[in-house]
Amino acid sequence: MAKIKKTLIQAIEERRATPSFDGTPIPAEDLKQILNAGLHAPSGFNLQPWRFIVVQSLEQKKKLRAASFNQAKVEEASAVIVACGDADAWRKDLDMMLKMGRNGGMPEAYAAQAEVRVSNYMANFSTEQMQSWLTKQVTLAFTHMLLMAEVMGYDTAPMEGFEQERVHEVLRLPMSYWVVALLGVGHLKGPDKYNGGRFEMGHTVFGEEYGKPLK
Repeated sequence: MAKIKKTLIQAIEERRATPSFDGTPIPAEDLKQILNAGLHAPSGFNLQPWRFIVVQSLEQKKKLRAASFNQAKVEEASAVIVACGDADAWRKDLDMMLKMGRNGGMPEAYAAQAEVRVSNYMANFSTEQMQSWLTKQVTLAFTHMLLMAEVMGYDTAPMEGFEQERVHEVLRLPMSYWVVALLGVGHLKGPDKYNGGRFEMGHTVFGEEYGKPLK
């Protein structure tokens, strides 16, 4: 377990989208801890359809930068975690998920029901619905990774600026993969990004129904 540098609340409140990284390599054990945090995120039906490609070589980061609107931090980051969702994961992994569930105490009646319900539900998704569902699932894991990195003392930059088809080409992704976001991880170089502020809770949070203040 790597040394914790910040509390969770510090990581949440102090986090900024890092504008530039110094490129210092990340120890393998730290990177695995960051990734493992994402793998423990909540998942619909526990299908865990997320897939992550970790890019660390300079050559590959340069190619990825070119597919990400030439954002310098893609190349500067110590590692870039490319977060994807696999539209075929439910077909490929349903049996494995149910086996893990049974091993963990899932009642047999529930497992039998889930096998039918999950298949019927997922099979009827349109491409747009599947991409939306995958984005939700992957974002949960992505956020876990981001916060774990920050707690461990690393700086992060979540990025949604990229070209889907070009990232596919650079990483040779299967056709069933949907790229959701990129996460740059490393150490800040130069000044950090300014604090853009956050709206007060009364502006965005309501109680019981829209328009009513939370008491």
